[in-house]
Amino acid sequence: MQLENLKPEIISILKNNQQSTTERLQMVCQLLKDKISYYDWVGFYFRNGDKEELKLRTFAGLDTDHKIIPFGKGICGQVAVSNENFVVPDVQAQDNYIACSVSVKSEIVIPLFKDGENIGQIDIDSDTTDPFTEKDERFLEFVNQEVAKIL
Repeated sequence: MQLENLKPEIISILKNNQQSTTERLQMVCQLLKDKISYYDWVGFYFRNGDKEELKLRTFAGLDTDHKIIPFGKGICGQVAVSNENFVVPDVQAQDNYIACSVSVKSEIVIPLFKDGENIGQIDIDSDTTDPFTEKDERFLEFVNQEVAKIL
């Protein structure tokens, strides 16, 4: 599936005001997991109120114990602090990696900004080693920009 071809579907899902914000985020997670072969787990984490932690809001894929992630811990926690994209070609090579599943080989985390503030992120796990390219980064930045419009 070409990433560019999914953009109209993302916009359509997010513009559907008949669904709650959480339902629309869930639909985006499911679409990405279903349409992109190497996106094996897709989730949105958001800052948990005033706490220095992230809380999982929606996801598609296997259940995870990592519903709350402290800032600085794991890849997601690092992105919450750095405000920068983080692509991990091989999770085994990362010291600060939190394993969600033994099958996960790589991860990409893209921060989500609203009014210039990092309020959350999209997190993708893959059971394939090193599948993510710059095209994935640009596409997921687009997804987050569209998501920010409904928050």
